[in-house]
Amino acid sequence: MASQPSTSNPSPGGVNIGKPSVRQPSPPAGSGVSKFKITAGPLLHQGEARIQVGMPYSPEHVRQLRTIEGARWSQTHKCWHLPKTKAAWAALNALFEVTVVLPEQEEKIPDAEPTEIPAGKETGKLTVIAHSKRKDIIGLRLPKELREQHLATIRNIHGRRWNSEAKLWELPNTKLTIRFLEKYLNEHLHWTFQPDVENLPERPDVVPQQKLLSKEGPIARYEAAVVALEQCLMLKRYSHRTIKTYKNCFRSFIRYYDNIKPSEITREQIDRYIHFLIREKHITESYQNQIVSAILHFYNDVVKQEAKVERMFRPKKPQKLPHVLTEDEVTRLLNSVDNSKHKLILMLIYSAGLRLGEVVNLQLSDLQPEYHRLFVREGKGKKDRCTILSDKVIARLKDYFEDYCPVEWLFEGAAGGQYSVRSVQAIFDRAKQNAKINPHATVHTLRHSFATHLLEKGVDLRYIQDLLGHESSKTTEIYTHITKKGIDKLRSPLDSLEV
Repeated sequence: MASQPSTSNPSPGGVNIGKPSVRQPSPPAGSGVSKFKITAGPLLHQGEARIQVGMPYSPEHVRQLRTIEGARWSQTHKCWHLPKTKAAWAALNALFEVTVVLPEQEEKIPDAEPTEIPAGKETGKLTVIAHSKRKDIIGLRLPKELREQHLATIRNIHGRRWNSEAKLWELPNTKLTIRFLEKYLNEHLHWTFQPDVENLPERPDVVPQQKLLSKEGPIARYEAAVVALEQCLMLKRYSHRTIKTYKNCFRSFIRYYDNIKPSEITREQIDRYIHFLIREKHITESYQNQIVSAILHFYNDVVKQEAKVERMFRPKKPQKLPHVLTEDEVTRLLNSVDNSKHKLILMLIYSAGLRLGEVVNLQLSDLQPEYHRLFVREGKGKKDRCTILSDKVIARLKDYFEDYCPVEWLFEGAAGGQYSVRSVQAIFDRAKQNAKINPHATVHTLRHSFATHLLEKGVDLRYIQDLLGHESSKTTEIYTHITKKGIDKLRSPLDSLEV
């Protein structure tokens, strides 16, 4: 006998969370069989009143439900939901038998989808709306005819977020937001309420950002060896990024010989493992160098087996020239960014020759605009240095401080705290695509371009070395192979032949 659907009690929101042991198909039309039973109830989704639908999963039932206009799946609530309208309610009852409606009944469902905006929606202006449930958010509706004119400005609002279901921008309800709206959009706004500016916070509450757990590989059988290596590297005060890289490299190595104690792995087995990676995995010279370094640290410093790893082979480093943008490409890149904060980040990287990690680590105290200089604290190799601060960057900083009010870090996330490296990379990738420049360029390409352009303008190589923080002048000399300085005056010997 076929199993029946679970009869567990519906949840308070009106959804039956019990799962049937056998999925039951919907009866065909006109078959005379009773309609499939579901539960329904009220749902507040992103500030909007909706009808929550609860039913065991069935592709056929989902297909039927999707025929109702406005039906959507909520990843947050893990349920399907419909507009709270009589039309949607009637369509739902036509398809299914609704067994539970909590706590509001059919007659309380309005004729049309409720809206947060009173009369004045069609004002030809941007409409500011008070959120019905949350006091920390206000809504901003942007009419289609004004999108091209004001979209770039709205994207500059600190903490703004697009609500795709409500079709509006959600903004933090703060003094900072109100000042921005009044400064840049005041004559284009239609307010549906009077903001209580005096009692608003200056900015959103700063939530300390939690560092994401690093995505490390599966734990090795002798994971204690990885922990011992980590402790050794921490005592040597290696950076977090270097420790993470060496741990992952060493963990992969000992998992390859999972049944052998790491201290008992032979030199022949070490060389065989690296040879396997080169031949089968096609690893780069850089990655091979990291693996060798991790293995050396373990056998030299942890288990004191220096003889085992004596004279390990290091890969020959390829002499590659870095990608460099022309001045025209840098101009197109920067002009393709509409968001003032994002543009300032890219301008600062290029104008001061910063690394990706250095720009997100900048603090307000590192700026000295009166001396046109910028301090980089604990750059690569934990070295401090001083670099130049562009006049054009200084000119933009005043408006940036007024619009974003950073507290500690020069660039902060929407909820406060340090700006993320991934965000800067995303900014650069979007700008690169919009500007249609070298597709192989990365954020670090701006640093290479800074050095090359200075060299082409006649700046001494020694100064460029100091600005970049290079320990050896040989590292800086690579830019002499890229610069066009003097090359445009040279002629090929072929040009002097009469051929």
